[in-house]
Amino acid sequence: MSCNCDAKKKKFSEEFYSILEEYQGEKGALIPVLQRVQNLLGYLPEDAMREIGEILDIDYSEIYGVATFYAQFHLNPRGKYVIKVCRGTACHVRGSKKILERLQDELQIGPGQTTEDEKFTLETVNCIGACGLAPVMMINEDTYGRLTPDQVKDILEKYE
Repeated sequence: MSCNCDAKKKKFSEEFYSILEEYQGEKGALIPVLQRVQNLLGYLPEDAMREIGEILDIDYSEIYGVATFYAQFHLNPRGKYVIKVCRGTACHVRGSKKILERLQDELQIGPGQTTEDEKFTLETVNCIGACGLAPVMMINEDTYGRLTPDQVKDILEKYE
């Protein structure tokens, strides 16, 4: 079965439609499609999910349900740098709430939000797996442990 993408005006790149064509007619392909589209676009905008549904003949409500169920999917643009603040027990006891509050003050955003310049996204996570370094945060793949609120500004400046 070939993609009926050419029958109408294309809203997305050729690569987007190539992904859909590759999975068209395949049962259980929604999650891999969403993963690949998110890798391509950086997140899953509503119009992309609607286009996926139209071409793959999947109800938008099903796509939206899957995209909101799994934490790996993001419905809003994300920053170049994703900051994850651990809120697990060890980090909580050792002051991660104060780290989070300082990040919110510095960035002027809350958890789950992205700065207007799309430089930073702030998230909380249940555990980073570095309890011995508590409190811990990650910025992309960089881990910062034994943090104090006073260190936050200097750490953020590394990413300016």
